[in-house]
Amino acid sequence: MADLVAFIRQRFGHEVRQQALFTRALTHGSAARESYERLEFLGDRVLGLVVAGWLFERFPDEPEGKMSRRYNVLVARETCAEVGREWGVPKLIRLGKQAREDHAQLSDNVVGDVVEALLGALYLDGGLDVAEKVIRQSWAAYLDHQKKAPQHPKSLLQEVSAARGLKPPVYELLGQFGLHHAPTFRVKVSVGGAGAAEAEGASKQEAETAAATALLEMIC
Repeated sequence: MADLVAFIRQRFGHEVRQQALFTRALTHGSAARESYERLEFLGDRVLGLVVAGWLFERFPDEPEGKMSRRYNVLVARETCAEVGREWGVPKLIRLGKQAREDHAQLSDNVVGDVVEALLGALYLDGGLDVAEKVIRQSWAAYLDHQKKAPQHPKSLLQEVSAARGLKPPVYELLGQFGLHHAPTFRVKVSVGGAGAAEAEGASKQEAETAAATALLEMIC
């Protein structure tokens, strides 16, 4: 796995001490029993801590609500997946035969999970300072792009509904289908008196966000 050590060195500027951590971070459950899931759990918390501290430092006068909106976008699965593709992660993911044939390495869920797992491995192998350096370098463009705190579509739809004297949005899960490692969810959102919209996503939350966006486009 010399290529993996070289990748970590070139991409993150980190000299690997425990190579097994990074091998595991890139291993999908379809390829081995010891997959990236535990490291993903850890890396998710590392990313959250670093981003929260960064926002607190970067926007000293912003209220909690606005910082939360920024935070939610920065740690979102879609953002993690974009970072992972910039890193070149998809070609390194270890998959079982069926998962590879199903192109699981292209899934936002899988790529985003591996990114978090790699952050967990960096934290364990090099400490918080190493993980934070990588996060700040890799997420800087996404934070700099936020000229103002983004408004989440679900929150905006709720505000629009309230402003028009309508009932709050109601979300309904219509179904889940697709492959186990790359499921697709279909959700319907309704606002009484305004209409309804349906959308799909790689998670229930993503589908709800897409449905809210679609309904906003219809009523605004």
